[in-house]
Amino acid sequence: MTAKLQVIDKVLLDFASEVGHTGPVAIEGNRTLWDLGGPGDADTRLLKAPTGIVDYVPDEMTVTVRCGTTVEELHAALAEKGQRTGLPERGGTVGGALAVGENSVHMLGRGRLREAALQVRYVSDDGQVITGGGPTVKNVTGFDLPRIMVGSLGTLGLLCEAILRTNPIPACTRWLQSESIDPFAVSSIVLRPSAILWDGTTTWIELEDHPAAVDAEQARLAAVADVLEVAGPPDLPAHRWSLAPAALRDTAQFGDGPWIASVGVGTVWAAQAQQVVTPDRTAQALAQRVKEQFDPHGRLNPGRTPGVR
Repeated sequence: MTAKLQVIDKVLLDFASEVGHTGPVAIEGNRTLWDLGGPGDADTRLLKAPTGIVDYVPDEMTVTVRCGTTVEELHAALAEKGQRTGLPERGGTVGGALAVGENSVHMLGRGRLREAALQVRYVSDDGQVITGGGPTVKNVTGFDLPRIMVGSLGTLGLLCEAILRTNPIPACTRWLQSESIDPFAVSSIVLRPSAILWDGTTTWIELEDHPAAVDAEQARLAAVADVLEVAGPPDLPAHRWSLAPAALRDTAQFGDGPWIASVGVGTVWAAQAQQVVTPDRTAQALAQRVKEQFDPHGRLNPGRTPGVR
């Protein structure tokens, strides 16, 4: 990391001044998943996070980006060097993706969102810029803050900048479809599928690698089932569920209507919303202690509850 990134720049300090230290406040991204966590308080002051790519070191596979930058803009810049991140592309901002914390449909191949955030900078409830995490992949010290902030919906801190891990864009990406393969056996047939989607009848498999390697993986699948190359994944139903990966076999729980399960991950997209499960008392108490430590005055995105859809 270059020396200039050790200093908090004026853009972030100006944003912190805008946040201030009194009154309810939240960051508004592109509102792609704005309803997550329940309705925010009506009198909350909404701000836009700073934008722009601050530093990019392709050889170190890290990029420093301000959180108001769209994922599309970030990935377009990284693609010029043949790289990308694990952030989902759904029209939102970098900060929105981190605050929501939902993994992309390609998680098996591109990694979990929490693993992508190496360092975060956020504005605390008292208007200070706080840095947590480390700038290099090898530095494991200080990773707790990025992991806590990912998925917190901006209720613990207002994300303004992040150092993200990048990874190479494979030379070949191919989607396959099969009506006869066992989706739960795919990972034992191919080395590393980027996605395995299943609707109870049809399985979609994403392979990413060099063309020869993808051809070989496809041949292994074709040896055990009929497979067809398709343009891409299926359309996903509106409601996202989160389950243990082993629970996907119990398809009756998904209710009436279409559903798509991400095998090996535990994510399901269904026509019906997932029934809200009340956390146990220990988890609730821990979440409350964390909230009180990071936002003792309850001014950061009030009304939102992470994990509630």
